[in-house]
This record gives sequence, structure tokens and C-alpha cells, in this order.
Amino acid sequence: MNTDSDTGDWSGRWKHISKLLERSGPFAHPDFEGSPDILEFMLSTCKVLVIGAGGLGCEILKGLALSGFRNIDVIDMDTIDLSNLNRQFLFRLKDISRDKATVAAEFINNRVPGCNVTPHFKKIQDYDQSFYRKFHIVICGLDSVIARRWINGMLLSLLNYEDDVLDPTTIIPMIDGGTEGFKGNARVILPGMTACIDCTLDLFPPQVNFPMCTIAHTPRLPEHCIEYVKVLLWPQEHPFGENVGIDGDDPTHIQWIFEKAQDRADQYGIKGVTYRLTQGVVKRIIPAVASTNAVVAAQCVTEAFKLASSCCNPLNNYMVFNDTDGLYTYTYEAERKDDCLACSQVPQSLSFKKDAVLQDLVDHLKNSVTLQMRQPGITATVNGKNKTLYMQSVEAIRKRTKDNLPKRLSELGLTDGQELVVADETTPNALIFKLKYET
Repeated sequence: MNTDSDTGDWSGRWKHISKLLERSGPFAHPDFEGSPDILEFMLSTCKVLVIGAGGLGCEILKGLALSGFRNIDVIDMDTIDLSNLNRQFLFRLKDISRDKATVAAEFINNRVPGCNVTPHFKKIQDYDQSFYRKFHIVICGLDSVIARRWINGMLLSLLNYEDDVLDPTTIIPMIDGGTEGFKGNARVILPGMTACIDCTLDLFPPQVNFPMCTIAHTPRLPEHCIEYVKVLLWPQEHPFGENVGIDGDDPTHIQWIFEKAQDRADQYGIKGVTYRLTQGVVKRIIPAVASTNAVVAAQCVTEAFKLASSCCNPLNNYMVFNDTDGLYTYTYEAERKDDCLACSQVPQSLSFKKDAVLQDLVDHLKNSVTLQMRQPGITATVNGKNKTLYMQSVEAIRKRTKDNLPKRLSELGLTDGQELVVADETTPNALIFKLKYET
């Protein structure tokens, strides 16, 4: 392959890409006209944001760099652990304890001349609209539903409407990939036009929770012992301080939970409690497979190439992949929900009996398949004044508002048709609901 280290011009590699973008074919977009300008746009102008630099993110970064994209940003808040090295191929033993985003960016920049990957060792919530508005395409390689919902809400918040007509220039396409063992999926989301993350929220499997009576009294599995320490012992003993929560990325926290879980397992004659299993239960880790990451990442990069060049129609709009028994893949169109919480811009109604208490409302926001909130904070305008009914995420406010939980909604001054403003970590914007009393 011919390369020019001074200019970063991989003439041999870009030659076949250029030919691809100048030819017609049966899979070409009906309005596509090949031009060298398209290649120039991909190489010099198109900015791609990759969220996540784990197993899937590493594959996506590699694919983008070798497909012609030169302006890439990557965000990840995690550091490299020894267990990452078997599938996150951009990392080496010497990189353990360094942040994933920086190491991945350095690896790509050193191996692909002319490619400029900019790392961000932060949470996606640390950036505002002005940051995300800079990109043409956003690709997610995440293991978190919460993070997916947050970036989905952020891209929806960037849309502009004129006389209820969406301005297409404000659309930033989102490509979402996900893997779970030998299963995976990839999807293309055009915010405001196609089904968003929240439209299909019920497709995500519910988080596994063990019955409290089992973990407290009759544990049978090593996971029960770990959950016992996590849910019951940690809040009682406060091993690292009274207001210190569990950090799944802190080895000292995991080690303490592991040792306590091992003690409980010995009491009940249960075997199988390991440090790695402890970390998996605490962080809800699902084993990943390198080959699945490679397949799903390839689909994500292909869709990014289509969107940037317009050479082919993009995926419409959801692809599932399964090679557990044989090989199976299927594509279908996920449809928008008319009352989607995120993209419909229509306030949803919450129906409760007149004797319902605030705790019932909080539980519904958390447990509803279509809402799946984590720590909802609820405010409302009561008698002309803005009133915080309950907020869990801020400890000082939680202490002041927890007495509202057993009170009836009507006792708190909430009337039929009352608007409730709910903030949660799953979305960057507060959501508006309308309270409806059942008759």
C-alpha cells in the first residue's frame, strides 16, 4: 500500500473508496450521483462522534478510520481493566488504569496516517447542546440504556420546527449498536422522523432483580450473596463513608463487596463467588463476545458510510443478529409511537385513583415498561407556587421531601389535569405529564 507519511494521503486505500463513490449500481440511492467531492467531504469535513470506547466502540473506531473518516471524536468515562484485553483490541497490558478514550484515540492516530481522533474522558452529560451540534453523525457503542436514552433526548432537543414543520438541517442521525453475548442489533435513527430509542424502550430486556426475601433469608446462588452485601450490608456499614455510594469502577469497593459476599457464601455452603462475578453483578455486566462486536460494528460503520456519502439508502431501520445456534439476521422497520415520551412532544397522562399516594406515582415512573426512570424528581405548580414534591438524586432535598411519599396526591394539592414536571437521569430535558384521576 502506498502511503505518504507527510500528508497522510493513503492513495492506495482511498483509490478504491473513490471508485465506489463514483459508480452506480443496483443498491445505489436513486438520487445518487457519484463525485470526488463526496470523498472530500468524508475525508475533510464530516465529523463523527463515537460514544463508548469498549469492545464495540473499539471496532467502530477502527472501521471508521479505515473507511475514510478522518474527523472522529470519542467519549468514554471508563478506565481500562485487565478483563477488557480479551476483546477490546486497541488496548494493551501497559494501558491498564488509563482512560479508554485517550488510549483508543492514540492507537488509531498512530496506525492510520491522516486520521484525527479526539478523545474525551468524560460523561456524555458533561457536555451541552453546543458540543453535540458540531457533529454530522453520532454512533453509540454503549452497554447502558440510560446513556442511550440521554443522548437520544439530546439529539431530539437540537431539532428546530417552523410552523410545526421539522427543519431537516437540524437532524443529526444516530446509529446505535448493541451486543449481548452472541446476539446483537444495529439501528439507524433520524431524530424527529423515525422511531427513537424511547419509541422502542419495551424491546430492551428488564434489569435482573432478585427477590429481597431470597437474598436476605434463603440464598441459593453466589449472585444472591453478592446482592445481599450490595443491597443490605453496604447501607448498614457504610464502609467508605456515610454518603459514599457503590462505585462499580472502584476496585476497593468491589473488593469489599467480594470479601463480604464470600463470608456469606461460606455460611450457606455456596460456591462460586469470585471477584469477576462480583464486578459483573454490581455493574450488571453481560459477557461480551469479540466476534459479535465485530459484526455489529461493521453494520454501524456501513450505515455511517451510507449517510455521509448518500451512495445507498440507509438501513430502514432496525437489524437484529443472532449466531447462538447457526446464523440469523433480520431487518425490519421500527415505527414511531404517536405518544412517545421523548419524540412525540405530546404530554402523557398519568392515571391514578383519588386515594393514590405520591409513592405510587414514583413507583409507576420507575417500573412502567414505557418509562423506566431511575431517580425521578417531581415538581408541580401548586397554588401559583412551584413546589418540589420529591427528589431522590440530591440527598438534602430527599430528606426534606421524603415525608411527602405517604401523602395522597390530593393532599399535596394536586388536582385533576395538573401538570407534573419530572426530571430524571435518563433524559437531558424535564418531561411534562398530566395527572388524571380515575372516576
